[in-house]
Amino acid sequence: MAAVLEHSLVEICGFGREAERRFREVIVSPGVSAPSGGLKFPDSAGAFHYEESGKLLSVTSNRFVHWWTSADTVQLVEESLDTNLLNNAIRLKFSCCSVLPGGVTIQETLNNVVILICTNQSVHRLVLPHPARMYRSELVTERHMQSIFTDVMKLDLQDPASCALIPGWAGHAAVPGAVAAWLSFHGDAHFALGSPAGGITVVTLPPHDSQGSASVVELKRSSVMRRISGWMPTAIRGEQSPPDRVLSLAVREEEEDSLIFALCQDHRLRMWSLTEQSCLLEADMLEYMPACKGVRRLSGQGHRLRLAFSPRTGLCLCVYLAVPQRGQFIVLQLVGTDNSRYSLEHISSLFSTQEALVDFTLTPTDVWALWEDESNSALVKYINFEHNTAGQWNQVFVQPPPEEEVSVGVDLDPRETYLELLFSPLRFTASAIVRALQIFRRGSERIPDASWENLKKEVTQAVESELQSSVTEFEFSQEEYRQLQVEFWSRFYSCCLQYQEVESTPLGLTVCQQTGMACLLRKGFVSFLLPCFAVDHLYLSYDQYLQSEEDTPISDDPDVARDVLQLVRTLRLVSDTVSAEMAYEMEKALEYLQTPERAAELVLENMVCNDKDGVIEDIQNKLQDIRNPSVAMMALLRELDLETDSELGGDGPVAPGLSVRMSLSQLYGSNCAVSVVCQAVCHMAMTRAQFCRDLLILQKLYLHFGDNVFLGGGAQLLQLQQDLIPRTSHLLSSYHLLKGVSQSLASSVPMDAIDVNLQHLTALELSDTPSVSTGRSDIRTA
Repeated sequence: MAAVLEHSLVEICGFGREAERRFREVIVSPGVSAPSGGLKFPDSAGAFHYEESGKLLSVTSNRFVHWWTSADTVQLVEESLDTNLLNNAIRLKFSCCSVLPGGVTIQETLNNVVILICTNQSVHRLVLPHPARMYRSELVTERHMQSIFTDVMKLDLQDPASCALIPGWAGHAAVPGAVAAWLSFHGDAHFALGSPAGGITVVTLPPHDSQGSASVVELKRSSVMRRISGWMPTAIRGEQSPPDRVLSLAVREEEEDSLIFALCQDHRLRMWSLTEQSCLLEADMLEYMPACKGVRRLSGQGHRLRLAFSPRTGLCLCVYLAVPQRGQFIVLQLVGTDNSRYSLEHISSLFSTQEALVDFTLTPTDVWALWEDESNSALVKYINFEHNTAGQWNQVFVQPPPEEEVSVGVDLDPRETYLELLFSPLRFTASAIVRALQIFRRGSERIPDASWENLKKEVTQAVESELQSSVTEFEFSQEEYRQLQVEFWSRFYSCCLQYQEVESTPLGLTVCQQTGMACLLRKGFVSFLLPCFAVDHLYLSYDQYLQSEEDTPISDDPDVARDVLQLVRTLRLVSDTVSAEMAYEMEKALEYLQTPERAAELVLENMVCNDKDGVIEDIQNKLQDIRNPSVAMMALLRELDLETDSELGGDGPVAPGLSVRMSLSQLYGSNCAVSVVCQAVCHMAMTRAQFCRDLLILQKLYLHFGDNVFLGGGAQLLQLQQDLIPRTSHLLSSYHLLKGVSQSLASSVPMDAIDVNLQHLTALELSDTPSVSTGRSDIRTA
């Protein structure tokens, strides 16, 4: 059974070969004018997971809502991995307002799903039916279900019971991230905003099914609290940027009170009671930072705060202190006493050298963090804050952006090469291609049918039309025409790259506590972070994560693990040495069903002839450190062989709690889940095909060196030549085929065509031709 590494994840994009998502748009007019100054807030994203998302066959199984905010707009999408949801995407636009980053919260009650939205001038509440009330059956078998957003157009979002204006100053100069919204146990909707003058303003809407008007409470550091009746603005007091100016807010709802946690500019954490309107706890976060000299003078603008609760650990807090070159996460536990006094117990301090933190989230066991590097690429890591004494963050292998340069072989058609790149998995979303198409056509007209196949036709027509219109000569050579093709297709491809880069902007992270599903929220799509197989982890990891044989979960034998580790390091050196031209030649040989061994020999000859930096000698030195290369190779080949990865017993469980006999037809049955599974297979096939290619080249290099590196002598060389190389070659061909199949578009065969095929098979059977057994419901054609 292939080993799955518990701590390593790989990003699989959630967009598939589907039409561009259609959003139904709702305009909300709070009745305000745009504030002067043109304040602009950064984009943000978030997600909500249903309480029963981990309950098998529940109507909310594997179901969640994610959103994206930008300027005056909130886009919300409800997604399910089990069933396809209809009318599941809406776009809310708030006139003359800006949605605050972190200003969207979703909570569920027994009967409703409630969406709370906070802009810089208003607060809003949307009350939607709960899926369990829309579909009362315990066992849902429909392949398509209505989303909670189906009837959102019928809501009166201007109703005073659903919105309120923020008094005076509170929202105009709001601090990004210093906002929180929640439902009380009694149904009140609370919205807390950090004031630029220090303190917190809490706007409260009464329960949606009761009478009453909005109220406002101001929580001030001086502990002098005033309840504001009506809408009298509060005067701005104090200096321009007071020390207790709130930078980040989080809330824990208790049965009779709301505890509001505020991380402030003076690096102090304060906990307020909304019921008592008093500060119950104040703690200096710099006490948990070693060598904090000089930090106190910094403003701490990037400080952030997150909460997590579980029955085992109680309420945990995670504070991120944004200090240049030594950012720190501090995990604390809130400890209470019978007389309503509170204290903080330090659990862990976690350090990171990355500075541009985009978002982070806290679970009862882990801290997940998202950074953006200098090239604007996402960097995701997570760490267990309870049992990680070494402070080692776990890797998440994010998808690299599409290739900037496209090499078109002399024997290939430029149009087919670019179309294959544009419309293959893991590269471009439909919306990025549509926007590039609009720019290329110099217009913004909508494409009526944005299905994957029609989009390919539209792209082909647009590029070929642009090419034809640029031709002024009546006669030119085939090579000149080919160069024109490359030029125009490259121009369109560059447009797609620009829009895909925008779509791929990382905005947030979400982790479902019920299922453990982790997602990376990008501007244009959602990515799923899936467990990584051990062999893929070894090949993809940086050297800093492969320090000892303990980091090699393929073998329990320390000597074999050490050899596997050294072999993988050598493989990555081989991979870096293979040029793009040689990789293409190897790919072409596999495509034309030529012998992989011969292609590997040609690549090796090229490496040896063009070795100007002494790489071959470095590889030879590394190989000499491997004591038993045959055993190490066999261990890797065993992990790569999918045939050895099916050890499910006839009566054993599929997964904990699931019987083999149970009908699981709905589990992961949605288009989204199918797309994720297919792209995961594609990613695995691509990674392992390259792994096998490099291993085959290395095996040929072993034969080239002979007894100089093979301590076992002739017997091991014979085993390499007669057993290991043929097995590697076979796996390389198999993974190349699997990669091609996973990148091909499948379509259903019409029933009448199936009937014709069955009639033909029957005729063949009657004429003594060997019959072919086929299942009608599962026939597909690529």
